[in-house]
Amino acid sequence: MLRFKQPFQCETISNSKLNALTKLLCVLLLTILVFLIDKFASAVCLLIFFLVIRFFLRLTASKKTEKRPAISFHVIKNLTLLAVFIILMQTIFGPGDTYIVKPLFPSSFPLLGGTGSLKWEGFILSLVILCRLFTLILILPLFTETTPHNEIAAGLCTLGFNYKTAFIITAAFNLIPVFKEEASRIIDAQKLRGSVSFEKRSFFSGIKAYTKLLLPLILGAMRKAESSSVSMDSRAFCLYKTRTWIDKTEMKARDFICISACIVFFAGLLITNYL
Repeated sequence: MLRFKQPFQCETISNSKLNALTKLLCVLLLTILVFLIDKFASAVCLLIFFLVIRFFLRLTASKKTEKRPAISFHVIKNLTLLAVFIILMQTIFGPGDTYIVKPLFPSSFPLLGGTGSLKWEGFILSLVILCRLFTLILILPLFTETTPHNEIAAGLCTLGFNYKTAFIITAAFNLIPVFKEEASRIIDAQKLRGSVSFEKRSFFSGIKAYTKLLLPLILGAMRKAESSSVSMDSRAFCLYKTRTWIDKTEMKARDFICISACIVFFAGLLITNYL
């Protein structure tokens, strides 16, 4: 007779206070709101709202790592070039009748003298686009980093999604940290061999260095996909049309309060935007 030192325990899915379905509905509603607002004040309010939420959640990368800042400053730093490009393009080529600078090029400038202008309305529009872009960047981590992936699949199935579709979505979420860890391992291995340096390189040499990272990363992804396929086939994935869940997605009073508050915020900000 087999004896176990510890009884078999089923790991709890989540200690979250809100249901995954509630989070999913709120994220979908607020994502729609991002695409509906087009005024600068509304876009700034929505961005500040998500920054405050992320600050109070104090998300961590993992249990083994230290806490990272509440605001993803590294993401903002990486998007600085894109932000400058959007501001320049919208300010120069965007619509508007109020000019900041006109002409952009003085008359003494060869070929382009007396042409071009910087428009105030285009500048404001570029700020709205950037606020919406940074808001979209903040929305998804707030949901995925506070909700286990199996709960996300259960919530999607509750909304009427096919389980295959829900599994594909959650599998993509699961593979993101795996690929990050694999890429970090490949970079460390190439640094130890002295074959490639990923630091302080020019633009074109950096492209050449990262191409050597791309090939083993793709081969590793193909091996993981093949092993996952064999594992799913051996376990008769989707053999039955219905699926059972360990935890039931029960809606509690706080879930309805959160959804109601999200609807009120959605309507209030939308009305403010158009009025």
